[in-house]
Amino acid sequence: MAYKITDACISCGACAEGCPVNAITEGDGKYEINADLCIDCGACADVCPVSAPEA
Repeated sequence: MAYKITDACISCGACAEGCPVNAITEGDGKYEINADLCIDCGACADVCPVSAPEA
């Protein structure tokens, strides 16, 4: 199951930079994860300062 970014997102971009498959893009008010590209590795959650990405 792909990770999702919660409303806790502060749009800092750390998750997008940390994603090894470039599955994360800036959305409207928060970053978004493309579920088709996400490999469920958790790299985004590891670098997020507010723990916005969740499995």
